[in-house]
Amino acid sequence: METASFQGLIDVILFIIIFYYIMKFLARLFLPVIAKKVVEKASQQFQQQQENYQNQNTNQNQTNEKPKEKKIVGDYVDFEEIE
Repeated sequence: METASFQGLIDVILFIIIFYYIMKFLARLFLPVIAKKVVEKASQQFQQQQENYQNQNTNQNQTNEKPKEKKIVGDYVDFEEIE
């Protein structure tokens, strides 16, 4: 069975520090590119939804513009209450 050594502890701490700085460097390189792609994709989806909504509304307006037939029952007669 191996026992923990001071040199092993130093190696682990150095590895963690090096890993932290490498990840920080890579994040500075790639996060702006990834964020730009995400924003572009969200913008495209929003525009697509907007176009679909407008097309749906124009289609509904075209179908709803059919003249409705009105039944002519008679003339409106105003009445007064007699006491």
